Amino acid sequence: MAVDAADPGDTRWLTETEMTAWRPYMVSTLRLRQRLHRELVEAHDVSLIDYEVLAALSATSTGSMRMSELAALLGSTKSRLSHQIGRMESAGYIRRGKDPEDKRGVTAELTDNGVAVLRAAAPTHVAGVRAHMVDLLTDHEQAALGSAFTRVLSHLEDLDE
Repeated sequence: MAVDAADPGDTRWLTETEMTAWRPYMVSTLRLRQRLHRELVEAHDVSLIDYEVLAALSATSTGSMRMSELAALLGSTKSRLSHQIGRMESAGYIRRGKDPEDKRGVTAELTDNGVAVLRAAAPTHVAGVRAHMVDLLTDHEQAALGSAFTRVLSHLEDLDE
């Protein structure tokens, strides 16, 4: 059943142009993540979220990060991330530690095994990102997309403060 956009209510319905931007974004984002996940699992037996955790930790100077900061960076809840880190800890990719600046805080730290998995999986992930998104866009489109979603992310982060 379609909702009548001509309904006189207060809802500001999406125009056809806006819907043409919104729907493909939603579906393609989901399908892109599914494709990248499948490629990583098939080639390296590592999930996309595992890869994202490993990559985030490797981007720090110490290979570690407070769990709360990591959850915020990945757009995850602390509880969901804690379960994820537990699985990764069992696999030997991560170890938990104490935050040196706040002994009550818990950190996630890369292990040598985690670094090795990331190094092996990174070329597959980058090739997938290129093949399924980046190389399909012009330089201008990449810049516009980066600018637009930096603004969206900033807006959403401001709401969470």
